[in-house]
Amino acid sequence: MPTIATITMNPTLDVSYDVERLEPTRKLRSHDEHYDPGGGGINVARVFVRLGGNAVCHYLSGGATGVALDGLLDLHQLVRRPIRIAGATRVACTVHEMASGKEFRFVPEGPEVAEAEWRACLDQLATVPCDYLVASGSLPRGVPADFFAMAAEIARGRGFKFVLDSSGEALKAGLKGGSVHLVKPNEDELEQLAGRPLDTPEEYRAAAMALVEQGLAEIVAVTLGEKGGLLATREGAQILPAIKVEAKSAVGAGDSFLAAMVYALANG
Repeated sequence: MPTIATITMNPTLDVSYDVERLEPTRKLRSHDEHYDPGGGGINVARVFVRLGGNAVCHYLSGGATGVALDGLLDLHQLVRRPIRIAGATRVACTVHEMASGKEFRFVPEGPEVAEAEWRACLDQLATVPCDYLVASGSLPRGVPADFFAMAAEIARGRGFKFVLDSSGEALKAGLKGGSVHLVKPNEDELEQLAGRPLDTPEEYRAAAMALVEQGLAEIVAVTLGEKGGLLATREGAQILPAIKVEAKSAVGAGDSFLAAMVYALANG
């Protein structure tokens, strides 16, 4: 049975509500309230375990909200290895407006992390037994942009495969070391990496293949929303159509894709 370790440097305590209609200043009554453990790596671990794999969650946890996050991970029967920090774990809120069908997502930037705290995470990763090390999500304040590159070097030194799903400077810096087995950008992130707008399937394929040819990643999997997904390897690139489903929420969609992708790769 394949085993992964996930890194979530900026996890969330996710809360979601349904309201009939969003209106300013009024007290709005909500219902169908849910609390879930969140953040990229944690979401990947949840799906990976549901598919039949083993996962260990490594994440920063602080304050009363961090304690609540720990409890939610226990409730979901996920193996957890928190790194304690002084700042409080952030709380993200998703509101579904029933009248319009729209979804509104509110995500704080998260706590400031001290150098000793993020270095403790790297020290912990240096002892992890796994087949794949999956780094997913944003970096909080105080963590250097090349943190994921450092984690990738640890993975390479220990002989397991490194998977990266982030954005902005954290994504760019994480790829520079050339130790990434699989990277999963979305459309916007692929454009950022390419440094130009991408409008056609041919341009998407060329941009993804460029990452492979430059040695930045062995596999590039791009999520294109309703347009499907793109897979690029040394053998070439292709775009496959999306499966038709009734969309209820976009929360965790990319993380679910990544979990399934890693599960398939880990099982040959």
